[in-house]
Amino acid sequence: MKLLIVEDNRTIATSLKKGLETYGHVVDLAFDGLEGYDLALNEQYDVMILDIMLPEKNGYEVCRDLRKEGKVTPILMLTARGTLDDKLEGLDGGADDYLVKPFEFAELIARVQALGRRPHSYQKEVLEFADLTIDTGAMTVQRLGTEINLSRREFALLVYLIKNAGQVISKDQLLEHVWEFDANVLPNTVEVYVGYLRVKLEKPFPKAKSLIKTVRGFGYTVQEQ
Repeated sequence: MKLLIVEDNRTIATSLKKGLETYGHVVDLAFDGLEGYDLALNEQYDVMILDIMLPEKNGYEVCRDLRKEGKVTPILMLTARGTLDDKLEGLDGGADDYLVKPFEFAELIARVQALGRRPHSYQKEVLEFADLTIDTGAMTVQRLGTEINLSRREFALLVYLIKNAGQVISKDQLLEHVWEFDANVLPNTVEVYVGYLRVKLEKPFPKAKSLIKTVRGFGYTVQEQ
C-alpha cells in the first residue's frame, strides 16, 4: 500500500516510515498540516496516518477539509490526545480510526492493514493470478509452486499491476502509486524495474506464459492470455 504520514515530530515520523517500509509499504512524509493536506488532496494514498497537534493546520482541520473535498482515503489519527472528547471530535470529523500514543507498533500495523482492506480500498491478503500466488501479508510470491525473491519495490510494483490486471497502466501511474512523492527517479526507472520483474518471474519458467506485456506508447498490462 501507499501511505501518507503527517507528523511534525521528525524522529517519530522517520521511525514509523522505516517500520512500515519493512512491511512492503511505500511511505510519504509531511511535517505540517498544510503540507499533509496538499499531498493527501493531490496524490493517491491507500491510508493516511494523521497527527492532531500540527503546525499550520491541525489534524482535525486536515481531516474535515479532506472529507469536504470528497477524499475518502482512510484516515488513522495517531496522537497523544486520548480523551473521549478528542476521539469523538476526530471520528465525527471523518477519521476512520484513532490510536493514542504511546502505542505498540504491531497494533499500528494491524489497524493500517484493516483500513486498507475496507471496501473502498480493498486489499486481499492473498492474490492469485494465472500461476502466481502473492501473499501480501507475508510479502511472498510463488509461481508454479516455486518461491520468487523480490525486493520491496519489485513486490509493490507487482502487486499494483496484478490488482489492475487487464488494464493498461501508464508509467506515470506506476510512479505515482509505487514510488514516494519526492523520490528521485529517472524517466526509465519503471522500465528498469519491470525488467527486473520479468527476469525473476519469467526467465526461470521458460515454458510458462509471459505475464507483463508492454503496450507501446501507453504502458504495461498483465493478462492471463
